[in-house]
Amino acid sequence: MAEKRKLQKAETRKRIIAAAIKVYSEQGFSVPTVTIAEEAKVSHGSIFVHFPTVESLLICLLDSFSQSINNELQSLSESSGDIEKLLNMHINVLIQHEGFYKRLIKEAVYLPEEAKNTFIAIQSIVSIHFLQALEYEISAGKIKAVPFHMLFNTWLGLVHYYLLNGELFAPQDSVLTRYKSALIECFTALIKQ
Repeated sequence: MAEKRKLQKAETRKRIIAAAIKVYSEQGFSVPTVTIAEEAKVSHGSIFVHFPTVESLLICLLDSFSQSINNELQSLSESSGDIEKLLNMHINVLIQHEGFYKRLIKEAVYLPEEAKNTFIAIQSIVSIHFLQALEYEISAGKIKAVPFHMLFNTWLGLVHYYLLNGELFAPQDSVLTRYKSALIECFTALIKQ
């Protein structure tokens, strides 16, 4: 009986997380928790059994997103200095979480401090993998020796611009799926020797 209860509790937590991602992606981070409970088909109080505060729920989502990005980019940046492969992998991970990430970059300034810090940590994780690939390609003479932070910020700025203006570039569609190749080709054309 205790095992069954434990499984039910784990399943309820998964439903809350999935519902929160969906609701936050569609409606923003200021949505009331009752909306998340309705989407998850759980009682409103169940959310607070699993997550004592709204901020703890958000941190859980951001940590999960961060882990997903790190797992995808880790092996690639260690085994290859190929910046195009890294950019491709980065966009692939973002496509998996496109709605959530778009909302995150749109509303980051309004997030609680700990959530902002977690968002910054996510960008730091990406930048570490980016740096490893760039160092390899710069030392091989394949990429211009431009300050790392300028290259990374240019890449993020390009991706974020398309995400934030997705309705213009790809209405009713994934802007990253539609423009992935063009974004990578344009960026690498700018930085290659």
